[in-house]
Amino acid sequence: MLTKAMETQTKMELVVIENLVKEDHILRRIKKYIDFNFIYDLVEDKYCLDNGRPSIDPVVLFKMILVGYLFGIRSERRLVEEIHHNVAYRWFLGYGLEDKIPDASTISQNRRRRFTGTDIYEKIFENIVDQAIEQKLIAGKIMYVDSTHIKASANIGKFTNEQVEVPVPEYIDELDKAVNESRVKHAQKALKKKKKKEEIKDRKVSITDPDSGYMFRDRKPKGFFYLNHMAVDGENNLIASVLPTTAAINDSVPFLGIVEELKKKYEVKYVGADAGYYTAAIAKGLKEMGVAAAIARKLGPKPAGKMSKLNFTYVEELDLYVCPEGNMLEYKTTTRQGYKEYCSSKEICDKCPIRNKCIYDKLKTRTIRRHVWQEYLTEIDRFKEKTELGKRIYKRRKETIERAFADLKELHGFRYARFRGIEKMNEQCLMTATAYNIKKIANILGGYSGNFITFYWYFNKNLILLPFLINHVFIVYISTNKNENPQIFAGLS
Repeated sequence: MLTKAMETQTKMELVVIENLVKEDHILRRIKKYIDFNFIYDLVEDKYCLDNGRPSIDPVVLFKMILVGYLFGIRSERRLVEEIHHNVAYRWFLGYGLEDKIPDASTISQNRRRRFTGTDIYEKIFENIVDQAIEQKLIAGKIMYVDSTHIKASANIGKFTNEQVEVPVPEYIDELDKAVNESRVKHAQKALKKKKKKEEIKDRKVSITDPDSGYMFRDRKPKGFFYLNHMAVDGENNLIASVLPTTAAINDSVPFLGIVEELKKKYEVKYVGADAGYYTAAIAKGLKEMGVAAAIARKLGPKPAGKMSKLNFTYVEELDLYVCPEGNMLEYKTTTRQGYKEYCSSKEICDKCPIRNKCIYDKLKTRTIRRHVWQEYLTEIDRFKEKTELGKRIYKRRKETIERAFADLKELHGFRYARFRGIEKMNEQCLMTATAYNIKKIANILGGYSGNFITFYWYFNKNLILLPFLINHVFIVYISTNKNENPQIFAGLS
């Protein structure tokens, strides 16, 4: 039977906005489990209490901003438009169906006049993290650290070439000392200490957003970007720390500082990271902080068909390497960069049956480089590759911080910078992480498990039905053997 809809928009209805928001809406869970009243105390000194024009409620203001980050609404003008039309947003903010929504300029002017140059965003982020700790959702024992790039709001073609001072790493004095100890031990002359405290490098500096950095890496997009260095807790994948920087620095530069800050608040015992953090300086720093690390081994480039460094055996007692054919590679020198070099004998290599697999093109001998702090890297390798705990920690890296980055970019508009400048980038990183955390906290405390994702698996003529949930897994077994009566076994893990 063909049915035509009747025009009913003009009739008067008695509506309760509470009844228009679905019971399982994410904003209902957030309102139930997240307390935003702490914001009043944070902003009290930024408002006049006894005169002036009436202002928008600061809690409502920040909840408006969080709605934008929660649902990936990057434009504040569009955010106000969405709040105007969306009943759930109005309900969450405490507005009625006919209440006027504040203009987008209210958000931008409050940011510019009241909150620029303050730590309000850091305090909001930290308070939400504290609420997660109170609910025992953050353990702080295992942390995963990584970084992701965010496209800056800058034209790739508008830049200047400038010479920029790059500070020398803090550990350089310790490294110089270790290098000279190694050289003196092998009867070599100690190297003179460098007087320069900074290195001068040529950099592309954006005219549009000078705080961003030009990124030029393998398998990465080229252009001006920011990096967000982030740490997530291994318990429930909640974000525990964020640090935005220019993309012109190496990912590993702020790593030890991040872990050191985490240890001030949590009892961090283990850290998981990818191969970008596999450096001797990081390994040594983690050891001194008492943190075990599951970090992927980085071997560097290796020509096709040639043996890697792992094919050679280091003999610690004799301080030399032994090649697969049983020949020795003896110590030659220690470089200023901290690498001890071990070289083979040309006479032996010329007669070696596997010379083509060992000696690189245009060279006559094979050289193996070993860092003066290699024992710390060896300890990381042993923990990650030889212990069950280390294997489990590293295996979960892709399920924790990689998943967090994916959610931030796909669901919360984190692919692109909303503003220009490192201070505004700091605001975006903190508020995006806050939105991610409150959504995660509300879902966990609310027992929300999402929709069923069902898989069917045929095994030995039996059908196994696996409806997977985000937080729990139900396994239902259905026997299809004709000789057996149908049986169903259900379990909850």
